[in-house]
Amino acid sequence: MNSTPRIQLGFAYATDAGVQETALAVLKNLWGNSAFPAVPVPAATLQAALDAFTGALADTAQGGTAATAAKNNARAALVALLRRLASYVQTNCGGDRAAALSSGFKVVSTNRARTELSTPAIIALVNGGSGCLILRVKAVKNAKTYQVRIAEVAADGTIGPWEHAVTCPNSRAIPLTGLTPGVLYNVQVRAIGGSTGYSGWSDPSSHMSL
Repeated sequence: MNSTPRIQLGFAYATDAGVQETALAVLKNLWGNSAFPAVPVPAATLQAALDAFTGALADTAQGGTAATAAKNNARAALVALLRRLASYVQTNCGGDRAAALSSGFKVVSTNRARTELSTPAIIALVNGGSGCLILRVKAVKNAKTYQVRIAEVAADGTIGPWEHAVTCPNSRAIPLTGLTPGVLYNVQVRAIGGSTGYSGWSDPSSHMSL
Protein backbone atom coordinates (compact mmCIF):
# COMPACT_ATOMS: atom_id res chain seq x y z
CA MET A 1 0.00 0.00 0.00
CA ASN A 2 1.37 3.40 -1.00
CA SER A 3 1.89 5.88 1.79
CA THR A 4 1.08 9.57 1.51
CA PRO A 5 4.04 11.36 -0.09
CA ARG A 6 5.93 13.73 2.16
CA ILE A 7 7.31 17.00 0.82
CA GLN A 8 11.00 17.50 1.45
CA LEU A 9 11.57 20.45 3.76
CA GLY A 10 15.32 20.36 3.41
CA PHE A 11 15.22 23.61 1.46
CA ALA A 12 14.92 25.38 4.82
CA TYR A 13 18.48 24.26 5.61
CA ALA A 14 19.87 24.45 2.09
CA THR A 15 22.33 26.97 0.77
CA ASP A 16 20.99 30.36 -0.29
CA ALA A 17 21.17 29.16 -3.89
CA GLY A 18 19.19 26.06 -2.90
CA VAL A 19 16.40 28.18 -1.42
CA GLN A 20 16.28 30.24 -4.60
CA GLU A 21 16.16 27.07 -6.71
CA THR A 22 13.19 25.71 -4.76
CA ALA A 23 11.30 29.00 -4.98
CA LEU A 24 11.85 29.20 -8.75
CA ALA A 25 10.66 25.61 -9.25
CA VAL A 26 7.50 26.25 -7.23
CA LEU A 27 6.79 29.50 -9.07
CA LYS A 28 7.09 27.69 -12.37
CA ASN A 29 4.95 24.67 -11.50
CA LEU A 30 2.43 25.30 -8.72
CA TRP A 31 0.16 28.04 -10.04
CA GLY A 32 -1.99 26.97 -12.96
CA ASN A 33 -1.49 23.34 -11.93
CA SER A 34 -4.85 21.54 -12.17
CA ALA A 35 -3.91 19.32 -9.21
CA PHE A 36 -3.75 22.41 -6.97
CA PRO A 37 -6.53 24.84 -7.93
CA ALA A 38 -6.68 26.79 -4.66
CA VAL A 39 -3.11 27.80 -3.80
CA PRO A 40 -3.37 29.84 -0.56
CA VAL A 41 -0.62 32.29 -1.53
CA PRO A 42 -0.64 34.39 -4.70
CA ALA A 43 2.24 33.77 -7.07
CA ALA A 44 3.06 37.46 -6.89
CA THR A 45 3.60 37.17 -3.13
CA LEU A 46 6.17 34.40 -3.56
CA GLN A 47 7.81 36.27 -6.43
CA ALA A 48 8.13 39.40 -4.31
CA ALA A 49 9.68 37.43 -1.45
CA LEU A 50 12.12 35.80 -3.86
CA ASP A 51 13.05 39.16 -5.37
CA ALA A 52 13.61 40.63 -1.91
CA PHE A 53 15.84 37.74 -0.95
CA THR A 54 17.79 37.88 -4.20
CA GLY A 55 18.36 41.63 -3.77
CA ALA A 56 19.43 41.24 -0.13
CA LEU A 57 21.75 38.43 -1.11
CA ALA A 58 23.42 40.67 -3.69
CA ASP A 59 23.87 43.39 -1.08
CA THR A 60 25.90 41.06 1.13
CA ALA A 61 28.65 41.13 -1.47
CA GLN A 62 29.58 44.55 -0.07
CA GLY A 63 29.90 43.04 3.41
CA GLY A 64 28.61 44.35 6.72
CA THR A 65 26.48 42.95 9.51
CA ALA A 66 23.45 45.00 8.50
CA ALA A 67 23.44 43.50 5.00
CA THR A 68 23.82 40.00 6.40
CA ALA A 69 20.96 40.54 8.83
CA ALA A 70 18.75 41.86 6.05
CA LYS A 71 19.57 38.84 3.91
CA ASN A 72 18.79 36.45 6.75
CA ASN A 73 15.46 38.15 7.39
CA ALA A 74 14.54 37.99 3.70
CA ARG A 75 15.52 34.34 3.59
CA ALA A 76 13.40 33.54 6.64
CA ALA A 77 10.37 35.23 5.06
CA LEU A 78 10.84 33.29 1.82
CA VAL A 79 11.31 29.98 3.64
CA ALA A 80 8.16 30.62 5.69
CA LEU A 81 6.15 31.04 2.48
CA LEU A 82 7.65 27.90 0.99
CA ARG A 83 6.82 25.91 4.13
CA ARG A 84 3.20 27.10 3.95
CA LEU A 85 2.99 26.09 0.31
CA ALA A 86 4.65 22.74 1.00
CA SER A 87 2.03 22.01 3.66
CA TYR A 88 -0.73 22.89 1.20
CA VAL A 89 0.70 20.58 -1.45
CA GLN A 90 1.10 17.68 0.94
CA THR A 91 -2.45 18.09 2.25
CA ASN A 92 -4.03 18.43 -1.19
CA CYS A 93 -2.06 16.04 -3.40
CA GLY A 94 -4.54 13.22 -2.69
CA GLY A 95 -1.75 10.81 -1.81
CA ASP A 96 -0.50 11.03 -5.39
CA ARG A 97 3.29 11.20 -5.56
CA ALA A 98 3.26 12.39 -9.18
CA ALA A 99 0.89 15.22 -8.31
CA ALA A 100 3.07 16.26 -5.37
CA LEU A 101 6.14 16.33 -7.60
CA SER A 102 4.29 18.37 -10.23
CA SER A 103 4.14 21.24 -7.72
CA GLY A 104 7.84 21.96 -8.02
CA PHE A 105 8.62 20.62 -4.55
CA LYS A 106 10.73 17.54 -4.03
CA VAL A 107 9.28 14.49 -2.31
CA VAL A 108 10.93 12.32 0.33
CA SER A 109 12.04 9.04 -1.20
CA THR A 110 9.97 6.00 -0.24
CA ASN A 111 12.38 3.48 -1.74
CA ARG A 112 12.60 0.65 0.71
CA ALA A 113 14.05 -1.96 -1.57
CA ARG A 114 15.36 -4.99 0.27
CA THR A 115 19.11 -5.10 0.57
CA GLU A 116 20.15 -8.62 -0.31
CA LEU A 117 23.43 -9.88 1.09
CA SER A 118 25.76 -11.80 -1.17
CA THR A 119 26.78 -15.25 -0.06
CA PRO A 120 30.33 -14.97 1.30
CA ALA A 121 33.23 -16.92 -0.12
CA ILE A 122 35.92 -18.53 2.03
CA ILE A 123 39.35 -17.35 0.92
CA ALA A 124 41.45 -19.43 3.27
CA LEU A 125 41.16 -21.82 6.22
CA VAL A 126 44.50 -22.41 7.96
CA ASN A 127 45.90 -23.51 11.29
CA GLY A 128 46.41 -20.84 13.91
CA GLY A 129 47.93 -22.95 16.66
CA SER A 130 46.86 -25.99 18.63
CA GLY A 131 43.09 -26.43 18.51
CA CYS A 132 42.64 -23.28 16.44
CA LEU A 133 41.78 -22.58 12.81
CA ILE A 134 41.87 -19.14 11.19
CA LEU A 135 39.18 -18.39 8.64
CA ARG A 136 39.47 -15.66 6.02
CA VAL A 137 36.38 -14.55 4.14
CA LYS A 138 35.86 -12.20 1.21
CA ALA A 139 34.06 -9.16 2.65
CA VAL A 140 30.37 -8.81 1.79
CA LYS A 141 28.88 -5.38 1.14
CA ASN A 142 26.42 -4.26 3.87
CA ALA A 143 27.42 -7.13 6.15
CA LYS A 144 27.72 -6.18 9.82
CA THR A 145 29.01 -9.50 11.12
CA TYR A 146 29.87 -12.99 9.93
CA GLN A 147 28.46 -16.12 11.53
CA VAL A 148 30.50 -19.32 11.33
CA ARG A 149 29.37 -22.90 11.90
CA ILE A 150 31.47 -26.05 12.00
CA ALA A 151 30.91 -29.80 11.76
CA GLU A 152 33.29 -32.66 12.50
CA VAL A 153 34.10 -35.00 9.64
CA ALA A 154 34.55 -38.65 10.65
CA ALA A 155 37.22 -40.92 9.17
CA ASP A 156 34.62 -42.50 6.89
CA GLY A 157 33.61 -39.08 5.59
CA THR A 158 30.43 -38.82 7.62
CA ILE A 159 29.68 -35.21 8.52
CA GLY A 160 28.43 -34.59 12.05
CA PRO A 161 25.84 -32.01 13.06
CA TRP A 162 26.54 -28.34 12.38
CA GLU A 163 27.29 -26.27 15.45
CA HIS A 164 27.67 -22.54 15.92
CA ALA A 165 31.34 -21.61 16.24
CA VAL A 166 31.61 -17.83 16.39
CA THR A 167 30.11 -14.52 15.19
CA CYS A 168 32.74 -11.97 14.22
CA PRO A 169 32.66 -8.47 12.67
CA ASN A 170 36.02 -8.96 11.00
CA SER A 171 36.12 -11.04 7.81
CA ARG A 172 39.90 -10.90 7.45
CA ALA A 173 40.83 -13.26 10.29
CA ILE A 174 38.12 -15.16 12.15
CA PRO A 175 39.58 -17.45 14.86
CA LEU A 176 37.88 -20.78 15.51
CA THR A 177 39.14 -21.99 18.87
CA GLY A 178 38.55 -24.91 21.21
CA LEU A 179 38.84 -27.48 18.43
CA THR A 180 40.08 -31.02 18.93
CA PRO A 181 43.57 -31.60 17.51
CA GLY A 182 43.67 -34.22 14.78
CA VAL A 183 40.00 -33.79 13.84
CA LEU A 184 38.92 -32.71 10.35
CA TYR A 185 36.34 -29.92 10.36
CA ASN A 186 33.92 -28.61 7.76
CA VAL A 187 33.41 -24.85 8.02
CA GLN A 188 30.71 -22.58 6.56
CA VAL A 189 30.07 -18.86 6.98
CA ARG A 190 27.19 -16.51 6.27
CA ALA A 191 26.88 -12.74 6.40
CA ILE A 192 24.51 -10.90 8.76
CA GLY A 193 23.10 -7.46 7.96
CA GLY A 194 21.11 -5.71 5.25
CA SER A 195 17.32 -5.71 5.33
CA THR A 196 17.07 -9.46 4.73
CA GLY A 197 19.00 -10.40 7.86
CA TYR A 198 21.16 -13.22 6.59
CA SER A 199 22.89 -14.33 3.42
CA GLY A 200 23.04 -17.93 2.33
CA TRP A 201 25.72 -20.21 3.74
CA SER A 202 29.01 -20.37 1.87
CA ASP A 203 30.31 -23.50 0.24
CA PRO A 204 31.98 -25.62 2.92
CA SER A 205 35.73 -25.66 3.38
CA SER A 206 37.59 -28.42 5.25
CA HIS A 207 40.76 -28.39 7.33
CA MET A 208 42.26 -30.51 10.10
CA SER A 209 42.94 -28.95 13.47
CA LEU A 210 46.46 -29.50 14.82
